[in-house]
Amino acid sequence: MANSKNKGNIAERVEELLRGTVEELGFVLWDVEYKKEGADYNLIVMIDKEGEVTLEDCIAVTDAVNPILDEADPIEDSYYLEVSSAGLERELKKSEHFKKYLGENVDVKLFAPADTLGKVFTAQLVDFSEEGYTFKINGEDINIEKSKVASIKNSVDYAQIFKNN
Repeated sequence: MANSKNKGNIAERVEELLRGTVEELGFVLWDVEYKKEGADYNLIVMIDKEGEVTLEDCIAVTDAVNPILDEADPIEDSYYLEVSSAGLERELKKSEHFKKYLGENVDVKLFAPADTLGKVFTAQLVDFSEEGYTFKINGEDINIEKSKVASIKNSVDYAQIFKNN
């Protein structure tokens, strides 16, 4: 069993273990991360739903997944479980994330500046594939290889949010 507990696949295994339970509770399992912060290991389970994810939602998911994690014991090290909202500025990593944000503005960060785009820019997500992404900027479609992209997050218009509150 120790061989199946290597750190590289922990997040994937945990996601497989928890997806059904999280969905039964009415949430989307947005992402799972397992990372070391200082001396501690943290298992971060990010959830989403229509509307706002509340503290009570996070507690309900924590209560539901704790027994599953205890029984399956997918992590050798001791760790802290954190269940949270995917957040306003959620990172898009998976195919289903990109599908949800097709046609929407996203914030793109590249590993190195690209021509006139710079290293960080906002653009409309037009398409995605295994090879890369297509963005629309000023009416022009621009293709960027996946290997050149550091991160893509949904773009948040804070001025609009504060205006509505």
